[in-house]
Amino acid sequence: MILVVEDDPLVRTVVEETLESGGFKPVIAASGEEAVTLLQAQNKFRGLVTDINLLGRIDGWEVAKRAREIDPAFPIIYMTGAAADEWASHGVPNSVLLSKPFAPAQLVTAISNLLNDIAPKP
Repeated sequence: MILVVEDDPLVRTVVEETLESGGFKPVIAASGEEAVTLLQAQNKFRGLVTDINLLGRIDGWEVAKRAREIDPAFPIIYMTGAAADEWASHGVPNSVLLSKPFAPAQLVTAISNLLNDIAPKP
């Protein structure tokens, strides 16, 4: 399962359909708060795809940091239309940033590459 955090319904639908067609099972969160709750409740997620600028108090940078507290090797993909220049200072190491708009194939390739780069859990 891939946790997807996106507050824009149109983008959320495109990302969900893209991941499903790529063979992944997306679980959708509409806010950073919801995403953190899901991350803490279950450790079945294989990766995180998050928008950076989210409604609410918890942004995508913080969601990724919380995911990495649970698993230091957790695959992270950030999506943004405006915050790409902040990735170097706010993004977690070994993450990928996709600037909106991006091609659906870029998302599937990015998550596949990140998942292939980590060792399987025992």
